[in-house]
Amino acid sequence: MQPETYELRPVAGVADEVDGMDFEALYRRYSPYVAKIGHRLLGRDGEVDDLVQDVFLAAHRGLRNLRKPEAVKGWLATVAVRFARRRLRSRKVRAALSLDASPDYGDVVGPSASPEQRAQVARVYRVLDRIPVNQRIAWSLRYVEGETLERVAELCECSLATAKRRIKAAQDIIKMEVSHA
Repeated sequence: MQPETYELRPVAGVADEVDGMDFEALYRRYSPYVAKIGHRLLGRDGEVDDLVQDVFLAAHRGLRNLRKPEAVKGWLATVAVRFARRRLRSRKVRAALSLDASPDYGDVVGPSASPEQRAQVARVYRVLDRIPVNQRIAWSLRYVEGETLERVAELCECSLATAKRRIKAAQDIIKMEVSHA
């Protein structure tokens, strides 16, 4: 089956950073960034390509409505977090119904990681699989992506206080679970 193709034309309304870029150029420029966010939030390579496709399909539809053209990168990150949230919630339902195979988180870390590091990362992601999705996302953005608290709140579309609560709740569970493993 052939993938759907789009007419490539300049993206209207997105000046400065993407003025004159066609959609393909926008994709080439930002898809690695979106994939990195997706990979770290989802923890599974097999879902990242679909997430990137979903984000850029939404971008193709909604980019013209972006009010601040210079915010395209941040807007794409926010859209990526929304789609990751949906995928994680769907994953929880599939797992509860025993429709989702147990994942191997070995591909989350780089090839230079030691076996101990790989095991530790896999252990953390297994804990993340069990905590509420919003806590997982906030914690991952803060400690895996290295985002500021303000940026975590922005990406999670919640208040700073809520972001802090989510991060702390996740951190408490991870500390307890990983230290007892």
